Amino acid sequence: MTGLLPEAPWQHRPGLDALLAALDADRGLARYVGGAVRDTLLGLPVSDLDIATVLSPQAVIERLERAGIKAVPTGIDHGTITAVSSGSPVEITTLRRDVSTDGRRATIAYTQDWREDAARRDFTINALYADPLSREITDYFGGVEDLAQRRVRFIGDPAARIAEDHLRILRYFRFLARFGREEPDAASYEACRTAANSLMALSRERIADELLKLLATAAPLRALQLMVDGGILLPVLPEVDAGGIDRLEALMTREAASGIAPSPVRRLAALLPPDAAVADAVGARLKLSNKARKRLIVALEPSSGGESPQALAFRIGVEGAVDRLLLDPAAPVDSLAALQDWTPPTLPIGGGALIARGLPAGPDVARALGEVRDQWVAEGFPGAERVAAIADQTVSKFQRARQ
Repeated sequence: MTGLLPEAPWQHRPGLDALLAALDADRGLARYVGGAVRDTLLGLPVSDLDIATVLSPQAVIERLERAGIKAVPTGIDHGTITAVSSGSPVEITTLRRDVSTDGRRATIAYTQDWREDAARRDFTINALYADPLSREITDYFGGVEDLAQRRVRFIGDPAARIAEDHLRILRYFRFLARFGREEPDAASYEACRTAANSLMALSRERIADELLKLLATAAPLRALQLMVDGGILLPVLPEVDAGGIDRLEALMTREAASGIAPSPVRRLAALLPPDAAVADAVGARLKLSNKARKRLIVALEPSSGGESPQALAFRIGVEGAVDRLLLDPAAPVDSLAALQDWTPPTLPIGGGALIARGLPAGPDVARALGEVRDQWVAEGFPGAERVAAIADQTVSKFQRARQ
């Protein structure tokens, strides 16, 4: 045992007592595990709650159903049942041990040995258990001390842990960014460097998901610098270099100065060379969603220059304009204030109004309407009276050209 888990609001969430009673937690059959224990020890808020149990998945389902608690077999092949009690989901996983691994997936068997379950986890700070009633912490591998020292360390042999699941390389740097100190654990870092090429065996979706999670942390720069220095991303994302780290640092400074919430996709754009074609290729390689891929491309397309922030936002959307202005070190940060709570207006005139003014139906209507819109945008989106005057002038111009 290693001390007590501090009292925290999540321990009193509605329905949790009934859930623990269904699992016979008072008899030691279930314990809190992982992030909830770790984050509570650090004084951080807890949103996701995981429980480990010696009970089999089927026994968990039966006990929950008898207690009137909804049981969803979200990961039953891996021993995980999601209990929904009073609207709050809790993941309940049977203790496991690895039978075989290939770096991408594991074949598991169930066990009743808590230490054996802890040994298959990735980092010492994630292998912490707490008794729900006594709040006593069980720590087999020094995770509590590592938390106190802000040290992220693999359990046992780092190379063996990485060989079990290559994604742990990227997870290491994400956890280092969130919980670690400036200098990494030497053995863990060296193992990541040595095994970097194994990232190529992973699906690009898993790589993208982990990278975006890293970029969403409050302070990713040091971890990313270590990744670049160690050649970690070279096998899967060679476009990211020291220049990308500098651009990301500049972006983060501008995000903070403008008060605009960070975006992992925007930060990924900063890491890449300022080239829309590169963004397109990387988005395709990482198999980003169509929305994220388009956002990445738009952020790195060259700007025509001379546009107001609102004119840019009208043309490419507010999100795209914010990304592009934040990524452009020449754009004044205070120019972003013009887009705060701003919704692009709709041109208050259509082609029918131009025809009513005497412009014959046909291709000229679309061209004339485009000129009206461009003038309207250039003048800062004036009201209907000014738009009517712009329409009159434009129709007259097209009529003269036809004579």
